[in-house]
Amino acid sequence: MPELRRRQYRDLQEHMAALDAAGLLVRVDRPIDKDSHMHALVRWQFRGGLPERERKAFLFTNIVDGKGRRFDMPVLIGGLAANPEIYCIGMGVPRDEIGPLWDKAIAEPIAPRLVEEAPCHEVVLTGSDLAGAGKGMDALPIPISTPGFDSAPYLTMTCCITRDPDTGTQNMGTYRVALKAPDRNVVRMATRTGGAEGYLHWEKYRARGEPMPIAVVVGAPPAVIYTAPQKLRIGQEEIGVAGGLVGEPINVVRGRTVDLTIPAESELVIEGMIDTEYLEPEAPFGESHGHVALEAYNMRMQVTAITHRAKPVIPSIISQVTPSESSVIKRVAYEPLFLAHLRDNLSVKGVKRVAMHEPLTNIRKVLLVQFERGVPRTEIWRAMTGVAMLQAAVGKYVIAINEDIDPDNADAVFWAMAYRANPAHDIEIVPHRGRGHGPRAGPRDDEEATLLIDATLKADMPPLALPKREIMEEARAIWDELGLPALKPQPPWHGYSLGDWNDTWDAAAVRAVAGDYLENGRMTDQRKRSGVRPETRIYVGEEEGAEE
Repeated sequence: MPELRRRQYRDLQEHMAALDAAGLLVRVDRPIDKDSHMHALVRWQFRGGLPERERKAFLFTNIVDGKGRRFDMPVLIGGLAANPEIYCIGMGVPRDEIGPLWDKAIAEPIAPRLVEEAPCHEVVLTGSDLAGAGKGMDALPIPISTPGFDSAPYLTMTCCITRDPDTGTQNMGTYRVALKAPDRNVVRMATRTGGAEGYLHWEKYRARGEPMPIAVVVGAPPAVIYTAPQKLRIGQEEIGVAGGLVGEPINVVRGRTVDLTIPAESELVIEGMIDTEYLEPEAPFGESHGHVALEAYNMRMQVTAITHRAKPVIPSIISQVTPSESSVIKRVAYEPLFLAHLRDNLSVKGVKRVAMHEPLTNIRKVLLVQFERGVPRTEIWRAMTGVAMLQAAVGKYVIAINEDIDPDNADAVFWAMAYRANPAHDIEIVPHRGRGHGPRAGPRDDEEATLLIDATLKADMPPLALPKREIMEEARAIWDELGLPALKPQPPWHGYSLGDWNDTWDAAAVRAVAGDYLENGRMTDQRKRSGVRPETRIYVGEEEGAEE
């Protein structure tokens, strides 16, 4: 297969080897029950207080199910984005280059290369191979994602390929797929505004009275996987953007039973037809918004073929409550895209960063826009509105902050809101937003709104009341010398000026640290006055005091 040898991009198993070489892959060879303990075990690194950098990918090689059956295909969890470093290895660039790489790939896609033979077709199962217990889908080690709530094993790290019957363009989206029978699945595609393009294709096939062909790819090359959950414009093919990410065409091959082209280096592909007349109950399933999605009617998929490598690896993704693998995939890619939108499309001045709050809120609900000091109020409001309008499902609460506030520190954000935002003047509500991603909050929740909060500094304020940086650093050295518990500094951990400060007060503070407070007392004695009331503010350099 000379076409395949020409590629420079990694497939999933080559990506795993790179993670192993970087010390980011944990291999679990003891028996693990895929229906109860597999996802729960990996979940602990997201809920067990581990720093983000210590999260790793897990490869399970000895898999059983709730009935004690054994499987010979390994399962990879956390291998795409357990932490940003893993994501960057998959993308092949450091984190500060992620945004520009996505911008270029979306603007300059590279069409795929069609090949005749492919690794994903080393094993082809059709007909009677798909019928009966222990065959077809029932032979695959697909884990249960939220044991105790989910109603079935689910394919989660999917690239679901469908074709627009009018234009012929293919879409590739990440949708959950419930196992129902050896030859039947149910696929959920979001129907909300800004949801799944695959659903728009289904609507067209339903109008024609025809079933919709689909290929569910599990374990494509990382660049392909990262592209599937991106929100591209309708009609733009994700496989071309994936080619733009790697700088060359992605190899594709025609499906065995459906007229679709499929990434040739995929680990596993399920081909089939989506029924456009009958829907089937699907879920409960723990969703990426952090709640259990309850039972609803969704799309029946009749499986027509299962193809895979001779020795495939099945990836599954940690999703549900954030932080999660799915939120890392989106956050690392989305944040620079939102920043580029403000800077390049709206020409907003002074914006430093767009941050998506991740823990528990699914990155979509709370966005923070970080600014330099002194940016005009009009720019701040243009930026907040621009962020809220970029994607229909993103931006329920948008908060503007200054660069001294760490957007990843919720306490610091609340501090800025408490002291820098006046609800009478610094809050606006933008109505008539779609409901977005997540369960309903109440019976009147058909439509949402966006709350914009300007928590930036509007004027100079007194310094933050913590010891100065150099003094805190000296004190930390003493702490370490005493052998006290290891510190994890939480910003802000030292005081700094917020503008309302001058050299006179600074000099007095220096004298106090040097033990010369009596000199300060001598100097203030010379400035005593009569005829003023207590708490009259003193502005140094002015002859008269002024009340606040």
